[in-house]
Amino acid sequence: MAITEDILDAKILIVDDQPANVQLLTRLLAEAGYTSVSSTMNPAEVVELHARDDHDLILLDLQMPGKDGFEVMQDLHDLKADGVAAGYLPVVVLTAQPGHKLRALQSGAKDFISKPFDLLEVKTRIHNMLEVRLLYRRLAAHAAELEAAVLQRTAELRESEARYRSLTELASDWYWEQDSEGAFVRTSGPVFEMLGIHEPLPSAAEVSDAAAVAQGWDLAERRDLQARIAAHQPFLDYAFHRCLPDGTRRQFRVSGQPMFDTACRFMGYRGVGVDVTAGH
Repeated sequence: MAITEDILDAKILIVDDQPANVQLLTRLLAEAGYTSVSSTMNPAEVVELHARDDHDLILLDLQMPGKDGFEVMQDLHDLKADGVAAGYLPVVVLTAQPGHKLRALQSGAKDFISKPFDLLEVKTRIHNMLEVRLLYRRLAAHAAELEAAVLQRTAELRESEARYRSLTELASDWYWEQDSEGAFVRTSGPVFEMLGIHEPLPSAAEVSDAAAVAQGWDLAERRDLQARIAAHQPFLDYAFHRCLPDGTRRQFRVSGQPMFDTACRFMGYRGVGVDVTAGH
């Protein structure tokens, strides 16, 4: 739909305690082609009406008995803070007092129209305000669409990762994930038993070279694999071995790939391991 058609379909509320002003503005807007114009001479109704109809523009008189325009704007702010009719506050004040204009803008009004009305000024300001309002709504709608797309893509990625994890678990002896600090955050299979890890979910940094050698690991292989991980490099079927205290030599192959978030920040590693010891 063209922007001009959208503007003419905008929901406009006139708030003025003077019937003559209401009639004048209603007739002016109708002649200009606006199709959804309503009015009230009771300022106490404004919040309820806006909560129900979410107006694109409220033409608000400042000087009214019972509740003036400043009090109405405060009520509208409270309504927005409560999450009802949230977002942009589409108020243009109607005033004959020059001293009220700055206060009205400070109170949240987006523009003002001076009394007595200059009809050309009224039509121009209303059109300009509605154009801004329409662009704001379109921006908000676009942001909502982007958010929905991100959520859908995130869900798809999680589903894909779940499928990947299931398949890799079936094709390997263990599955593992490490965070950006090297701590194991998720494992599947007898990984700790195979690797001789007795404390659950340690980080690679917490196992010293001396401790690794005491556990039977080849120090050169260990350092080479740690260097690849530190450089965030993927590795496929990396071979390494461990000599158990009884002299048994266990051989393993491990594959891993780095994980990054949507902002390209490193999140850690995930991968699989296989015990390839002869006769295993």
